[in-house]
Amino acid sequence: MKRYINVDGNTATAKIAYFMSEIAEIYPITPSSTMAELCDEWAVEGKKNLFGNPLVVREMQSEAGVAGAVHGSLSAGALTTTFTASQGLLLMIPNMYKIAGELLPCVFHVSARALSTHALSIFGDHSDVMATRSTGFCMLCSNSVQEAQDLALVAHIASLNSSLPFLHFFDGFRTSHEVQKIEDISEEKIKTIIPYDKIDEFRARALNPRSPHEQGTAQNPDIYFQNREASNAYYQKAYDHVAGAMKKVGKITGRKYSPFEYVGSPSAKSVIIMMGSGAETAEETIDYLNKKGGKYGLLKVRLYRPFNASALTNALPKTVKNIAVLDRTKESGALGEPLFEDVVTALATQGIKAKV
Repeated sequence: MKRYINVDGNTATAKIAYFMSEIAEIYPITPSSTMAELCDEWAVEGKKNLFGNPLVVREMQSEAGVAGAVHGSLSAGALTTTFTASQGLLLMIPNMYKIAGELLPCVFHVSARALSTHALSIFGDHSDVMATRSTGFCMLCSNSVQEAQDLALVAHIASLNSSLPFLHFFDGFRTSHEVQKIEDISEEKIKTIIPYDKIDEFRARALNPRSPHEQGTAQNPDIYFQNREASNAYYQKAYDHVAGAMKKVGKITGRKYSPFEYVGSPSAKSVIIMMGSGAETAEETIDYLNKKGGKYGLLKVRLYRPFNASALTNALPKTVKNIAVLDRTKESGALGEPLFEDVVTALATQGIKAKV
């Protein structure tokens, strides 16, 4: 039986993060604070997670401390999560490199927010998450409150299957605080798609005095580079793990998702490529224009890292001639913003000729 709830994006995401985690390291920062506050509240009330225990919630003295605690907790074999945004996310970057380099599955849930430059701003752009795109975290974007819950679950499952950390993000304020009526995912259904074997594998390689091993060493350039290259195999499989997790979530929800989703005219000549809540408005506009005889399309990017060039170009109609890439960030001094540059590179490598 379907169960509908009225929630905002932060609450929808927190419900999944709480259930799928054993520990949450937190430090509140707007607009992500609600996720941490809810998890803390539910833990005090004794709400159970996947393992039948209340979530262990620990507030640190800064986001940098949170990232260090998350890294240590994961190294000890505990499924750990956190919530952040803006400069708070940037303080986590050093440990994000370590978490990704050590192939530790976890999910950071981020309500994306502008970074403070000439001024502090609470505008919900993507400049914070874009600053972490080289850390090795896979990056998954939700466009609505319903997607925030569904793709939060996708992120946790794909992270376990791939042994890679995920950054699940959605637009701050626009999605994090928007209240929508969504279909809740029952915890009993979630249990049917959990990769318990991967949880066991994760725990088996944790730091433990009963089965000691060495990690976090210093390496000379030749060995270091070989290890960096060896990680490619994990990232090459990440797209399939995300697509597989989307199918599993689709089976229990009836909602279909794909890493790159095209909507609009199958013979569109002009296409918008974007990610985030703006895609919802763009889709409504394109539907309206196409009903008036237009031929327009929209490509929603959900899996931003690793960026799969062939998947993006395969999703585009063969008729496309003009592409507008709508980034939600400002990268001073760059030839173009991040999503734009990735799209241009993808089109070039795949031999697609279109004006971007």
